[in-house]
Amino acid sequence: MNILLACAAGMSTSLLVTKMEKSAEAQGKHHTIWAVSGDEVYQHLDKADVLLIGPQVRYLLPRLRKLGEAKGVPVDVINSVDYGTCNGAEVLKTAEQLAGV
Repeated sequence: MNILLACAAGMSTSLLVTKMEKSAEAQGKHHTIWAVSGDEVYQHLDKADVLLIGPQVRYLLPRLRKLGEAKGVPVDVINSVDYGTCNGAEVLKTAEQLAGV
C-alpha cells in the first residue's frame, strides 16, 4: 500500500513517516510511505492509495478530498494527538482503515 502524507512543507511529517515505517515493518507489512508539502500533493496523488494530511493544513481538506475522490484516493486529516505524539502505529492503522486494508 502507498501512503501519502501532506503537511505545510513536507518536513514536519518526516519523523511520523519513520515511525509509521517502523510500525509497518514490525507487523511484517511492506508499505511505501512518504511526505510532501500540501502544494506537491497533486504531483504525487496518482501513486497513492490513501492521503492523510497534517492537522496544521486541515484547511486543504475540502480541495484535496475533491481531488482524491476524482482519482479514487481516500483523504482525511491525521488525528492531532497522534500527529503531535508521532504515534506511527495509530496513523498507520488509520491509513489502512481508510484504504479498506
